[in-house]
Amino acid sequence: MNKVMLTRTQGLIQRAITEGGVVLVLLGWWLFSKDMPAFIMPTPQAAFGKMLEFFYDPALMRHAAISFMRVGLAVILATVLALIIGLLTRAFPILEEAVERRLLTFFNSFPSVGWAILAVIWFRISDGTVIFIQVMIILPFCLINVLEGLRQLDPELVEMGRSLTRSRRRLFLRLVLPLTMPFLIAGLRVAYGIAWKVALVSELFGAPSGLGYLLMQAQVRADATLVFACCLVIVLIFGVMDHFVLRPLARRYSVQRAA
Repeated sequence: MNKVMLTRTQGLIQRAITEGGVVLVLLGWWLFSKDMPAFIMPTPQAAFGKMLEFFYDPALMRHAAISFMRVGLAVILATVLALIIGLLTRAFPILEEAVERRLLTFFNSFPSVGWAILAVIWFRISDGTVIFIQVMIILPFCLINVLEGLRQLDPELVEMGRSLTRSRRRLFLRLVLPLTMPFLIAGLRVAYGIAWKVALVSELFGAPSGLGYLLMQAQVRADATLVFACCLVIVLIFGVMDHFVLRPLARRYSVQRAA
């Protein structure tokens, strides 16, 4: 009973600290901005009021939806590519050094702006250009987790699976994929967050739509309120997806792996 009460008390304290921190940040923001011009530092009321427009203004909703779809597609493509490369490395161990010491080194060190400039030169401005930039930048984060997940597979368990079925597809879907899912989800969560940062940079290079396009328009008009609103919308979208989709998936597959 005492342990239950202690756990509840700790939970309440943690929540109070978390929520109190948010309140303090908002209060500091308001105190700093109340005497500042709106084009330099808008008040929290103005920023949140502009953010709410994304829920009923069709034009703003369209830009947010386009960015969300680009990010989602880029994360899926990067995850699939990482899984394919990881499986090829596992099937052909001779590729391991080339992938880990050459391919990963290249992708991890290649500048993000370099991908953006090259993509615009190669493909001009399009949705495909924005998605290509995001995929190239987040691919190494997905690949590192996929390689680690495949490396942690129990050889005896895999061998037992091979003895039960000769179907590689069945072995992959029923054994390999579930066991690597915790690593895959971890990489996906990291990639999803980075993809939002990359999305704005890639859309700033001239995309005709999306939240990055809105930020470019806000810069031209010196509209700091719209800048804050776009950033808050991204935080909201990321938080909702992470809380209701990615975290439950991570908990589900971590429990399955532990079992």
